[in-house]
Amino acid sequence: MGMGGYDPDAGGRRRNPAAAAPVAASTATGEVYPAARTANTTTMLHANGTARRPRLLVVLGATATGKTALSIALAQQLGLGSEVVNADSRYFYLGMNIGTAKPTLAERAGIPHHLIDTRHPLQGYSLAEYLDEARAVIADLHRQEIVPIVAGGTPQYLRALLEGWNVPDVPPDPELRARLEQLPVAAVYAQLLALDPASAERIGPHNARRMIRALEVTQAAGQPASIAAGATPPVWDALVLGLRMERGPLYARIDARVAAMHDAGWLEEVTALVAQGVTADTPAMSAHGYREVLQMLEGRMTREEAISSTCFLIHRYVRHQETWFRRFANVTWLDAAAPDVAQRATALATDWLAARSG
Repeated sequence: MGMGGYDPDAGGRRRNPAAAAPVAASTATGEVYPAARTANTTTMLHANGTARRPRLLVVLGATATGKTALSIALAQQLGLGSEVVNADSRYFYLGMNIGTAKPTLAERAGIPHHLIDTRHPLQGYSLAEYLDEARAVIADLHRQEIVPIVAGGTPQYLRALLEGWNVPDVPPDPELRARLEQLPVAAVYAQLLALDPASAERIGPHNARRMIRALEVTQAAGQPASIAAGATPPVWDALVLGLRMERGPLYARIDARVAAMHDAGWLEEVTALVAQGVTADTPAMSAHGYREVLQMLEGRMTREEAISSTCFLIHRYVRHQETWFRRFANVTWLDAAAPDVAQRATALATDWLAARSG
């Protein structure tokens, strides 16, 4: 997606549009030079009285690269009272802890974390809602002169936040979705190509879910989804740190983690979710591995089969994350496997903050 792009599969009604503070992005030095300021932007001053843009630290990377550990280490080492703002789309759900590798209460001890455990798995959650809530949390921390640390691995959420996407406030249309889902994917693509060529080009001819969402927005907005969406000039002064690893070692780390999740009681976690009414069709269950564990529970898959299938899915998702993150501008990349990665990240953040103090 290009700058200011909109992913049509991220629909949903904003719960509190007034709370949204369109924001974010970064440059090679981690700075942002906005064309304009929004009215609800918190303005801070340097010691010499000049305005200082609100500062933001971001830690991003593929699954299992160590984002949680690094974000907590930064919060502890920088001594700024920093708080972590989640940007992982599966951490929102209550009771989905083991299979999402959600930071434990012990890991979070002493470091406030925001936007974790905010939804029941049966509740929906859209990109629009996330942007409203994340922007509100970040603005509140800035008012307290706290430097937020945004940490996560969901590329769409991160890019939308950092580029200031404006997501159209269009609720799902079940009737339209049901009608389009009956059509061949090629027919859906042909409709989108005729009505919104820009979205069709961005989405491609295979992702039916995103194509349907683009048509849904196009119909509701009365104009192409690619036009209805846009971006607001960013206002944050951001340092974006990225973690990456060679695929071989990363895949090995993922495989070990998936096995450990099963040892830690993933089956019992899914059993508890099913007791609350969660099914294979619940959107939250699209988190990698949950449907495989459900098949274990139903006797349709062995533990070994579930582990193998889950590892395959996560490996594939890592490649997807890497593709997205390559499109991100101005990320300072660090070797997640380096033993001194936390020290290097802390030094970079310290220098960045020192250059903006005074």
